[in-house]
Amino acid sequence: MENKKRCVPHVLAVPYPSQGHINPTLQFCKRLSSCYGLKTTLATTLFISNTFNPTPFPSVQFDTISDGFDSGGFSHAASVADYLSRMEAAGSKTLAELITRHNNSSNPIDCVIYDAFLPWALDVAKRFGIAGAAFFTQACTVNYVYYCVHHGLLKLPISSFPVAVDGLRSLLRRLEDMPSFIGVEGSYPAYFEMVLSQFSNAREADFVLVNSVYEWEEEVNINSWLRT
Repeated sequence: MENKKRCVPHVLAVPYPSQGHINPTLQFCKRLSSCYGLKTTLATTLFISNTFNPTPFPSVQFDTISDGFDSGGFSHAASVADYLSRMEAAGSKTLAELITRHNNSSNPIDCVIYDAFLPWALDVAKRFGIAGAAFFTQACTVNYVYYCVHHGLLKLPISSFPVAVDGLRSLLRRLEDMPSFIGVEGSYPAYFEMVLSQFSNAREADFVLVNSVYEWEEEVNINSWLRT
């Protein structure tokens, strides 16, 4: 019997289209490739790809999806809510097309690592029977506070300080200690809804990845906020 060469596992990473999310996702892709020998593809939006011409890396392949604003990106959206809504619609469609194209090649997608800001990407991966990994690019402590708000463990507005959060030993002593969308109440409501929606289907993900330095955030009980 003819021996068939086994394909290298192929990971597709889909970051939220901003520098603070693309950079850590790119670094993670490079590490997956250099340390574990995986084939990695980073999917940015068409606007970002055409405008910024990302520097090619031998270990990372680039591809594109659409955010619905291919010629102007976020600046062409009527509002934050408009951008996020259009991105979900266009992103879901073009992500499915990207996966289909790769699945018809010699290197099909085995896992989608998606920015937790884009929970709809998990729905797309599941339609193809592909493993999905939520990547929380913000600090673990910040995400934990948002998690507590999302699940009603921390009530807003906060009327008095200090605030004790279950699973976080340090006290939040001032409003300025809170993540920005809580510290300035009512600011950017669409973004606030987005950071809370990170947890809307996180339990359905096959893996949860957290961008953290353990020694800095040792007190955050990650297991507790995933099980709550």
